[in-house]
Amino acid sequence: MQRRTFLQSTLATGGIAAMPMLTSAEDRPVRLPRHFFELRSYALKEGKQEVLDIYFQSALIPALNRFGIKQVGVFYETPAPATPLALLIVPYHTLDQMGAAAMALEADAEYQKAAAPYLAIQATDPVYDRIESSLLHAFETMPQLEVPAKRGRLFNLRIYESHNEAASKKKIEMFNRGEIDIFRRVGLSPVLFGEAIVGTRIPNLTYLLSFEDDKARGEAWNRFRADQEWLKLKAIPEYEDKRIVSKITNKLMNPAPYSQI
Repeated sequence: MQRRTFLQSTLATGGIAAMPMLTSAEDRPVRLPRHFFELRSYALKEGKQEVLDIYFQSALIPALNRFGIKQVGVFYETPAPATPLALLIVPYHTLDQMGAAAMALEADAEYQKAAAPYLAIQATDPVYDRIESSLLHAFETMPQLEVPAKRGRLFNLRIYESHNEAASKKKIEMFNRGEIDIFRRVGLSPVLFGEAIVGTRIPNLTYLLSFEDDKARGEAWNRFRADQEWLKLKAIPEYEDKRIVSKITNKLMNPAPYSQI
């Protein structure tokens, strides 16, 4: 089998395997397959955001879309820190699809042509310091990425680190047991929830929320903190933050104009 044919077959299979089945033969709900999310953080050099934007918009994202990988997100931290941070989110149906996509980029002439200016950049004038990457596995109760019905202008990225694997699993259990449902009800609109299976500072989980603006974000968090179901859930001793969460990273991010999330 030729390499290009193999890659196209593998990517297509990844897409087919992830087609959701909403009902069974008995017309009962069937659990959707849990997707994977790759998160890449780029610590940009001064004045290099436009270079990265052109690469993402003209080369990488169109190629991923051709491979059947949709809903690719690009975000920039706000307010911009001294070292600007760009976040790329790539959803995959399966790990096989992720591996096939990496090989397909190398074999894709259209991508190589569009990416040539970016790939030819010299070490004396880099676009970024380094890329940090992590791989997340979606939660059972939110198995796939959800693009906001109304495009949000502000996104909230939160990372919860735990002191060991058992504690991290307990926090994930808490989200699955009802916290995500509470989020939805009070206006903390979820985009993705995932457990890190590869990356830095493991064990941790990451989630992304969408808001119309910062005012809406503040109001939603206030409703959450006062919610009676949330107060009951967090009062359960095994779910106390001090027992299961060691550190919380909180970032606000704006989507790039071409972001598909």
